[in-house]
Order: sequence, then C-alpha cells, then structure tokens
Amino acid sequence: MKDYKDSLAVFIEEIKKSSVYTDYIVQRDNLRKYPELKKQVDEYRQKNYELQNNTWPDQLFDEMDRFQKEYESFRENPVVHDFLAAELALCRMMQMINYEIVKAVSNDFE
Repeated sequence: MKDYKDSLAVFIEEIKKSSVYTDYIVQRDNLRKYPELKKQVDEYRQKNYELQNNTWPDQLFDEMDRFQKEYESFRENPVVHDFLAAELALCRMMQMINYEIVKAVSNDFE
C-alpha cells in the first residue's frame, strides 16, 4: 500500500506543477482580489450547475442559450473570462485523468 500512496503523492505533485493547474491558481488568486466579482462568479457557477442538473433534457438547449445570453456581458470581463476558462481547463484535465484511470482498470472487473 505504501508504494501506491507514494506514487499517488508524486502524481498529485505533477498535477500541481502542470501549466493547467498553475494557470488555474493564478486566475483564482486574481479573482479573489475582487470579492464582489468573486461573489458574482460563484452565483453564476451555482446557477449554471443548477440549470444543467435540474432542467429537463428536452429544454436544456433553450435554457442554456437563454442563460448564456443573460450572462454574455458579464463573461466579457477579462477577470471572469480568464478564471472560467482556467477552471474549465482544469476540470477537463481532471475528467481526462479519471477517464484514463477507469479505462485502464475497468477491463479487469468482472
């Protein structure tokens, strides 16, 4: 078990050294300089999450279109845009890592 935990610790450190992760940290820290803007971003993220998870599939496209139009000018703010882009890149990296791990071991489950 120690080998597994040691390897995991090394892998986590490699993730933290990645440009995707370091860019996210820079953008997160930049957003934190503007508490009111951070609050608005958090509200935007919460509404986006709720919309994606509480909307009927046949209504999702129209609702997402409406949501994007509603927040279009908000997302044009460079601090908001850069943070959301960095967050999305980090989420996609984490999804890819999870996908690759599951793919590598799922064939062994019976």
